[in-house]
Amino acid sequence: MGEPQILGQVKQSYGEANDAGALGGAMEKLFQKTFAVAKRVRTETDIGGNAVSVAFAACTLARQIFESLSDATTLLVGAGETIELVARHLHEHGCKKLIVANRTRERAQALAGEFGGEAIGLEEIPLYLHEADIVISSTAAPLPIIGKGMVETALKARRYQPMLLVDIAVPRDIEEQVGELNDAYLYTVDDLQGIVERNREQRKLAAIEAETIVSEESAAFMSWLRSLEAVDSIKQYRQDADTIRDELLARSLQSLESGADPQQVITELSRRLTNRLIHAPTQAMQQAAHNGEPEKLAVMRQCLGLETSK
Repeated sequence: MGEPQILGQVKQSYGEANDAGALGGAMEKLFQKTFAVAKRVRTETDIGGNAVSVAFAACTLARQIFESLSDATTLLVGAGETIELVARHLHEHGCKKLIVANRTRERAQALAGEFGGEAIGLEEIPLYLHEADIVISSTAAPLPIIGKGMVETALKARRYQPMLLVDIAVPRDIEEQVGELNDAYLYTVDDLQGIVERNREQRKLAAIEAETIVSEESAAFMSWLRSLEAVDSIKQYRQDADTIRDELLARSLQSLESGADPQQVITELSRRLTNRLIHAPTQAMQQAAHNGEPEKLAVMRQCLGLETSK
């Protein structure tokens, strides 16, 4: 709930369809309305403001602790789907210094290369750990990869500048005892799950606001769509009126050219124009009255602006 991936897929499909010339009219209007409503929902509600995935929660935590991720070095341990999501979130929020450690170096290189990072093997972590301000780990290893002694050594090399360590692996990748160190701030998947659950509840509340906006905008779009049904009728009605006007005007001009009295010509023009324009509505009202159709007669009176007349 509240994640933008589906909207991104819709936008991509819209772009492809538009490039192929497959959109137009109401469909084009529908997509533009959809994108505008999505933007309004994300602007006016907090539906996308809280992390509801462990990967996003880990990144949110890092952003809360560090003023700017662009100045922080992040060590990602693992190269699976979760770490890939973490890397993507970090990159979107300005993280420029990324180190990816993985058992399979080729996989680490592929992920690091996508975000301009550096790839290392798991055995090289002790050599690079002191460079990391942030460590986020998610592997399938059966035993911890990062121990208390390794972190102690790294902290000493860092002159005890604080480190944030986020362990989102089950079982743990980082020894529990690391949390006992003064300058090491360790968060586990359980800590993040608590954040995620609280945020899910916040998004549910925001979703109520979002549904109100969507319902309001949907009603407006359907009203516009229904109005299209009248367009052809209005166009035809105007064309018929223009035809009658042009015909009678031409006849009046001929009379003037023949020397007829201008006042009499104008009077006759106005009389004939009135009779021609009210002929069809008059017949329709007479027919409705004759057939005993008061509802139909009432609609015609309203259309002709007679609803307040007696």
